[in-house]
Amino acid sequence: MSLFLYLILLISEHHATTHCAPPNSSEGKVTTCNLPKQNATLYKMSSINADFAFNLYRRVTAETSDRNIFFSPVSISAALAMLSFGAGSRTQTQILEVMGFNLTDTPVAEIQQGFQHLICSLNFPKKELELKMGSALFIGKQLKPLKKFLDDVKSLYETDIFSTDFSNISSAQQEINCHVEKQTKGKIVGLIPDLKLHTIMVMVNYVHFKAQWANPFHPSKTEDSSSFFVDKITTVQVPMMHQMEQYYHLVDTELNCTVLQMDYTKNALALLVLPKEGQMEWVEATISSKTLKKWNHLLQKRWVDLFVPKFSISATYDLGTMLLKMGLEDAFAENADFPGFTEDTDLKLSYAAHKAGLHLGEEGTEDIVNPEIGFLGKFETTLQPIIRFDKPFLLMILEKSTRSILFLGKVVNPIEV
Repeated sequence: MSLFLYLILLISEHHATTHCAPPNSSEGKVTTCNLPKQNATLYKMSSINADFAFNLYRRVTAETSDRNIFFSPVSISAALAMLSFGAGSRTQTQILEVMGFNLTDTPVAEIQQGFQHLICSLNFPKKELELKMGSALFIGKQLKPLKKFLDDVKSLYETDIFSTDFSNISSAQQEINCHVEKQTKGKIVGLIPDLKLHTIMVMVNYVHFKAQWANPFHPSKTEDSSSFFVDKITTVQVPMMHQMEQYYHLVDTELNCTVLQMDYTKNALALLVLPKEGQMEWVEATISSKTLKKWNHLLQKRWVDLFVPKFSISATYDLGTMLLKMGLEDAFAENADFPGFTEDTDLKLSYAAHKAGLHLGEEGTEDIVNPEIGFLGKFETTLQPIIRFDKPFLLMILEKSTRSILFLGKVVNPIEV
């Protein structure tokens, strides 16, 4: 039997002018999830999940070093954790060890509880920040899923479960695509163009994220055409946002890069990492959860003359191929062990896909008043540091309370489609 796993997340938007489709009818439903307190497990998980994110990033960049990279680490971690919940013996151990967990130090039950706290914390309503992580399981009508599994994935992972007739390929495909389109407010349409024969289960995981900059860029300051140096021989023209503002930033002499923190209005931030010329590979090879902790302590708020390109970035990955190379072998093999899912046997993972996208812009419309706009002239003549993101840089978006990396990527060419 084949288990098709799709890890999908929403394209994030930062424009106040974005018009989303009306919310689906399931929004606003009462949830039993109560916001958990910070605990040792959640704190430990942030470091483990971050290191998994960077390890996966290094695997991606090994395959596509000269292309844009973009994915959602927290989405992938949550989906793999849910997959491990139905796995047994060596299959479960492999999944969790690939994710970076040491089962001697952190028992499986503690990991599951940690992800329950993580998902609950991310989904807890926050003013001025739209953030929702969701999952759905589409299970073939012929399967006999275990009641304990169904109950647990609902309570631990807030997962919707649907009994689906996969013998009718077109109908099943439409059901899945319609659900994803509704949950992502119309941002992902036609997710699965060609559902495979003999599919018996599809797992969908998504993240919806929309936030406003704490200090939005003024559109009148955006340069319509500015040079971005893709490499030594390639230059492209991009809209370049410009602002004189106070930002947390630092120069990391060990990693040979400049780090800038751009805050959103509520509970989220973006980290932009600009390596010095020729140092991108060194930064990529070295960055870790310890690096993030170091930066968090060393970042200082100062005035900056900032230039950031306005761009969209997206990517789709055959995640299964990368996970295999990272050591996740049994889940895809004939000896795969998933006794927690169903009474049926011979269940294995056949395909894992991941799709992500983001738009980064000024945030705001013409009538938004930037509180610093009247003071720009006073600072333009002083020796403020000038930071221009006009060559390849790394991008991270983090949720503050859990220190989760929502998105991780590299902008090599901001006009690449």
